[in-house]
Amino acid sequence: MHRAARRVAFTCSRWPRISAQSRPIHLAHLSRAYSTAIINSSRPDSINFEELSGRQSQFQPRDDTIYALSTAHGKAGIAVIRISGPSCASIYSGLCPSKPPLRPRHATVRTLYHPNPNTSEVLDSEALVLFFPAPKTVTGDDVLELHVHGGSATVKAVLSAIPKCVAGGLIRYAEPGEFTKRAFLNDRLDLAQVEALSETLSAETEQQRRAAVHGSSGSLGRTYEEWRQKLLRARAEMEALIDFSEDQHFDESPTSLVGTVTWQVKQILQSIRLHERASERGELLRNGIKIALVGPPNVGKSSFMNRIVGREASIVSGESGTTRDIIEANLDIRGYLCTFADTAGFRTTRDRHSKDSHGSESEIGPIEEEGIRRARVKATQSDVIIVLVSVEPGANGQPQIRYDSETLRLAAGCKERMVVVNKRDAVSADELRALVRRFTEDVLTKVEGLETVEPALISCKEAQDQGSYLTDPGGVRGVIDQLVSSFKSMTSLPATMQDLHGVTERQRQLLVQCRGHLENYLESIGEAGLEEEGDHADITVAAEHLRYAANTLGRITGRGEVGDVEEILGVIFEK
Repeated sequence: MHRAARRVAFTCSRWPRISAQSRPIHLAHLSRAYSTAIINSSRPDSINFEELSGRQSQFQPRDDTIYALSTAHGKAGIAVIRISGPSCASIYSGLCPSKPPLRPRHATVRTLYHPNPNTSEVLDSEALVLFFPAPKTVTGDDVLELHVHGGSATVKAVLSAIPKCVAGGLIRYAEPGEFTKRAFLNDRLDLAQVEALSETLSAETEQQRRAAVHGSSGSLGRTYEEWRQKLLRARAEMEALIDFSEDQHFDESPTSLVGTVTWQVKQILQSIRLHERASERGELLRNGIKIALVGPPNVGKSSFMNRIVGREASIVSGESGTTRDIIEANLDIRGYLCTFADTAGFRTTRDRHSKDSHGSESEIGPIEEEGIRRARVKATQSDVIIVLVSVEPGANGQPQIRYDSETLRLAAGCKERMVVVNKRDAVSADELRALVRRFTEDVLTKVEGLETVEPALISCKEAQDQGSYLTDPGGVRGVIDQLVSSFKSMTSLPATMQDLHGVTERQRQLLVQCRGHLENYLESIGEAGLEEEGDHADITVAAEHLRYAANTLGRITGRGEVGDVEEILGVIFEK
């Protein structure tokens, strides 16, 4: 009796959340016993499943027709005006009176007239007009495109004439992202593809473009929807076990059924973790790879950065502590977006009476100390750390390699790091090899994480020689080659997983939430399955975790509950 009462209470509180979309899944994928029980069971007749199907009731496209300039504003050879909605034919008739209907998907040259019947004003004497009938269009509605001359006056005249055409519905200028929103509402795109479209439009480098193209294929949305459907079916089976196990015969025992669901959950969990790791690589391509230049003062960090970015981004001086704050520069290195950060030279209070390159006493003031602190923070937040050291005359007049121990330890804690020796021109080639060998054996091998690092040798002074016959004067290009190799290892994915480059930060966060719900499911059910035959309490909690996980996946593609989707629609489409 107690178990029956608990099951009825749970069922009554749970049933109204099941939507019209998920209800047929119960009937199609459960055993015949459960299907019969669902049909014959006494459920509240007052439940309106159309109302529970939030997407249909809340997100139906409006009947008005929208239009906008699809190409960039300003003078150009051609401007494209896109119109979408049920009044496309009326707009064409208003702009091209007495002309026959357009043949779908065929370009036709037309003279555009002002829609006012009392005037014969020509807006554009030779416009290219195309009509795309629904539903196989970019928005899912009828689409009319006007390719007009790109002069500002012509574009303005045509845009102002469109809403004056006689039509059965409202004609208005489109809101930001509204064409894409209608494509989503008409199931032409899912939210994952919408985000990929946004990334395509904002791509600035070749690698960003490639990542966006991979995300726009639709495979990510199909994968997440497949996971969601599996979880919905699994949840339905477990709810059937709760509701009808005492009254109906099941083909599988409760323990066997839960074991099957648990196996599916573990498979999905494994795939989610793979997508999470891939999203980190995709974010590096989208947001850029952060590179910090660290080292003691006067080793050539600013000069090196200037050679990399190709301009005087940082001040170069022999005075210690010239760089007090962090100086950043963004650039495209062979398709990879990078952000270089020139930081303050690292010194400790023991160096308070050190001398600069002119032999003057140089003390560490509070501003420089703050610069060092910021440099330390920037290094810990970077994806790549480049430690610069330099060849300098020692106290005994013998050359030595000047370095800072703290910057080496910071680099050792970073996944990708480089050690660059500057001022190689200060000594002969034989002396340089001996210095680098001693530095590697006595210093680098003693720092955990840098034992296998081979220093790169450069000369910023030689790199400034524009008239050199050498292909890589100063060796800076060789450092760039090593950086690009590191970038590839940080961002590359196997050929069969290229689509995972399209996983965005929003999707990753939702995947993390979904993983949490599925891990909670495993905890509630136990690694070995049911601890007790027919343990409905555990199954009840486990089914709820599956519901949460399925709803989270629905938020990725836009097939979740109404409130969840509405929270993100505006932000995504306006991009």
